[in-house]
Amino acid sequence: MNSYEQKREARRERLLARAEKLRAAAQRLSQHASQQAAMIPFGQPILIGHHSERRDRNFRNRISRAFEKAHELDNQANAAASRAAGVGHSGVSSDDPDAVTKLQEQVAELEQRQERMKAANRALRRGDDAALLTQGFSEAQIAKLKQPDFCGRTGFPDYALQNNNANIRRIKQRIEELSKRPTVDTERQVKGVQVIEDAGENRMCLVFPGKPTLDVRKNLRAHGFIWSPTRVAWVRKLNNAARYAAQCVLDALPAE
Repeated sequence: MNSYEQKREARRERLLARAEKLRAAAQRLSQHASQQAAMIPFGQPILIGHHSERRDRNFRNRISRAFEKAHELDNQANAAASRAAGVGHSGVSSDDPDAVTKLQEQVAELEQRQERMKAANRALRRGDDAALLTQGFSEAQIAKLKQPDFCGRTGFPDYALQNNNANIRRIKQRIEELSKRPTVDTERQVKGVQVIEDAGENRMCLVFPGKPTLDVRKNLRAHGFIWSPTRVAWVRKLNNAARYAAQCVLDALPAE
């Protein structure tokens, strides 16, 4: 497991821990509200005009707000759990130091699939079931391939081959872009701001000498930068768009 994968697993664990904490808080609050509600006699109405009316209304409102808060916490727990389940399932991240290798494996798999589909179509045109069996298709799969679709097509349709080929080209283009990515960190100073290109972490960092003004902070966020307490810097993913965004932020700063 490389450093990126370790960080990814740590993030998953943090999200799961947060979900568990929120769910426990929701359960405690719901139980407390239920205990409070049980103190009201079943079917007991609010006694309008009675000296207890105001106190009773406030008591019931607190119970209602507690149930609403418990429901809100439970929703937050579900959202955190959902985010944890999605960690690592959104494709190959550019932050992964093994991204190029993993993408190359994807290309190899897609190319193999492309050749298999083409070979299957050739065998179907020849009526060569033995060749299809050799390629690993079961008899049920062969029967399905022979069954015409709504357009009367058999086998793997052209659009399936075209889509697969488009994915191969897209991933190869991404590999080319990642291969050109700088592997050495760079650092420069502009108007008193440290501009750091962290190649290892794949981050563009802007380090200000002090807390930026409100207008500068708004401009940073508008250009996709977020505050990182661990780095003590404003950061975003390193790419050409980040370089352009950083330049826009720096150009808007007053001259030293």
